[in-house]
Amino acid sequence: MYFDNESKFVNIFPMTPRTRPEGCCPLQGVAPLPSREQERWARLFKALGDPTRLEILRLIAAQPGPTCVCDIVERFDLAQPTISHHLRLLREAGLLTQSRVGVWSFYAVDPAGAEALGGAGQALLSASRRGRGRA
Repeated sequence: MYFDNESKFVNIFPMTPRTRPEGCCPLQGVAPLPSREQERWARLFKALGDPTRLEILRLIAAQPGPTCVCDIVERFDLAQPTISHHLRLLREAGLLTQSRVGVWSFYAVDPAGAEALGGAGQALLSASRRGRGRA
C-alpha cells in the first residue's frame, strides 16, 4: 500500500479469492429493519448498556408503585444530577415514565417499554417476521 502524488490510497496488493470451507453454507438474506425501528432498538439497548442505568431500571421495576427520585438517589453512590441524567436516558428510551408531585419526580416502568424489552429477542433474532430474501 502506498499514497500516490495526490494523497489517494492505492492498493498494490491484489485481492486473493477466498475459498469457502467445506460444509459452509451461503448466508440467507434478511430484510433490514426499517430505520425507525433500528433507531428505537439502538436507543433502548444503549440505555441498558450502562451498569448504573441497568440497576436503576431493576430497582424501579422491583417497586410496587412509582418511585421517588429521592429514594433512587439514596441507593446509589452518585450525585443527584448524575442520577437524573440516567433517569432521563431511560425515559427517552421508552423504559420509564415520569410523574411529578410538587417538586418531586416519580418514576415507574413504562408498560410499553417493558413489553418491547420482553419481545426484544424474538423481534431481533427472528428474521421470519420480516420475511427472508436473498442477499
